[in-house]
Amino acid sequence: MRGFLFNKKFKYLCISSLVSFSLLLSACGPKMVTKGEKFPLLYEEAPIAILILPPINQTTASNAKEYYSTTIQEPLSLTGYYVFPYEVTTEILKMEGIYDTELLTNVPLTKFREYFGADAVLFTTIKKWDLSYMVLSSTLTVSVDCQLKSTHSDQILWEYNGTVVVDLSGGNSGGGLAGLIAKAIVAAINTAMADYVPYARQANYMALSSIPYGKYHENFNKDRDQKIIEQKIK
Repeated sequence: MRGFLFNKKFKYLCISSLVSFSLLLSACGPKMVTKGEKFPLLYEEAPIAILILPPINQTTASNAKEYYSTTIQEPLSLTGYYVFPYEVTTEILKMEGIYDTELLTNVPLTKFREYFGADAVLFTTIKKWDLSYMVLSSTLTVSVDCQLKSTHSDQILWEYNGTVVVDLSGGNSGGGLAGLIAKAIVAAINTAMADYVPYARQANYMALSSIPYGKYHENFNKDRDQKIIEQKIK
């Protein structure tokens, strides 16, 4: 009888431990939310035309802004919005003496509707544009915050981050000392030849996978229940 009670108690403790562990894993996993819950204003306003402003560069890479700016227009247009040609709008802004988006922080967004006919403006901030080289390993990181603001209500319609981390070390080469030397050479070559542009595109597609589809997409207004990972942009 005592053995039976012990086994029963032990079984209960095991089940309780498994349940607690499962709850812990659930709590540690990413929180999911639907597009409709996360971005109700975007569905309400349903902007059609979007103007992309020059990116804000918060990294030490001086060429990050120039390279990144070539990667955002195409993926945004594929989500079903009309996107003003980036080269044209930036030239117009330059003619007005505006070279950096930081200079536009106090400009009412209604001006972009008056001058360009834009329903919304896309702000992008380059958070990381880094190469980390450690002899035997090399890592490239691109991280971008995207924020869409309405020119009608001045409210944030959508915001999300896209981050890509790439291992350039060539994996595990094995082979003792010779393998380590080969791995160091591969890491050095890949670091020297690193091209950020493809990974910036990946970061954009990652971020834009969360944006509700625009009017020119076949799934327009049909993706309210599509789930995305909850994010909090700082």
